[in-house]
Amino acid sequence: MTSPSGAITTPVLTDADTQDAVLFLGGLVRMRARAADTGGTFALLEHSGERGYMSPLHLHESDEETFLVLDGTLRVEVGDEVRSVGAGGLALLPRGLAHGFVVTSPTARFLTLHTPGGGFDAFVADIGVPFTGGRPSDPGPGPGPDPAELTRLAAAHGIQIVGPPLQP
Repeated sequence: MTSPSGAITTPVLTDADTQDAVLFLGGLVRMRARAADTGGTFALLEHSGERGYMSPLHLHESDEETFLVLDGTLRVEVGDEVRSVGAGGLALLPRGLAHGFVVTSPTARFLTLHTPGGGFDAFVADIGVPFTGGRPSDPGPGPGPDPAELTRLAAAHGIQIVGPPLQP
């Protein structure tokens, strides 16, 4: 029998109580698997937000981003393409290609898979406000980073913000 190879060398078993959750750009992000859990292989995040939860137009320098919509509908813009992606839909976005999303349904819940991990999940952890309960749509303390600060922090994690937030 051969030994499995790869960066994941020990099992990771968590539950909702042991996973970090943060308020991030107007939505709630639950860190289901961080890069530290997977030896940098990937990061898996669960997002939930109300209509208008969105990202600025951005690109990842070193990771692919995959969206899997669990509930609701997103408008995803990537390159010159604009698509509505509903429950069960998937968007696989290559590194280096500008993209963004906006929730167009009353609410949405979706997963993002980042391969390899370590850039986006660290960025979310750095700028997110720890979620301690209450309504996920509550803004939390303060308005969040201004656009110039957001751009600077994103760049430190290999993410280039190349345009404004998408409009609902």
